[in-house]
Amino acid sequence: MSRGFGVTAGLTPEIASPLAGRCEELGYSSMWSNDHPGARGLETLAEYAKGAERIELGVAVIALDRQTPEEIAADIDRLGIDRGRLWLGLGAGFTKKPLTTMREALPGIREALPGVRLVLAAMGPKMSAFGGAEWDGVFFNWMTPEYAAQAREWVEGGAGEAGREPPPIFGYVRTAVATDAEQRLAKDESFYRDLHQGYRDHFDRLGAPEGTVGVAAENGGDAQAELSRHRALDTVVVRALASANFEDMSALAEAAAPGV
Repeated sequence: MSRGFGVTAGLTPEIASPLAGRCEELGYSSMWSNDHPGARGLETLAEYAKGAERIELGVAVIALDRQTPEEIAADIDRLGIDRGRLWLGLGAGFTKKPLTTMREALPGIREALPGVRLVLAAMGPKMSAFGGAEWDGVFFNWMTPEYAAQAREWVEGGAGEAGREPPPIFGYVRTAVATDAEQRLAKDESFYRDLHQGYRDHFDRLGAPEGTVGVAAENGGDAQAELSRHRALDTVVVRALASANFEDMSALAEAAAPGV
């Protein structure tokens, strides 16, 4: 199991670049950003790249109802992101038939983005199996350790039916380490629980009490114990729930660092 560190897109260059350097020093294998209408994740990745020479770069996820593969490719080239370092997470967004959308889009995505490792956003059994069968990686989001273990079986089943080795599985684990950690986690989770029907259905399947899907700890030791439960993930991406300044972000990165 490796560990990545993820923040919300739009982190300022003055914070993003040194934070990536600090995470590289701490032993993180990758730096991640989400992507949303207000900020493009690839631009945050470009700032990471300025601060760290070796760490891999991931965006999870870009919704195809907002950006086309050709637009994504143009952004990668414009920003000078090394395709060999990049994990590109993609999802269907708010489309009504997400699995069909991603199946039909994959050939065009590969044509537009040669040399980029493509990661499929997946939460349910069919999408997870599709990721296992045809993608370079699979990205989980908002999962308990138990549900992630089940979802890993779906990925492995899809890979087995396709006659290939399972691809690596990544996943965001929302993490807060502070006296107000529970409130931070509950606030972030409440937004996603009612974002759209797909998320509502997903949280219903989880059956987890509100404000518990992630890590809310008062200290690093407790955070490490909780993060270690996510053994179904090949890479646990610590999704930082902290104020958007270098001091708080780096403190969280240190508390959740691999090998601590």
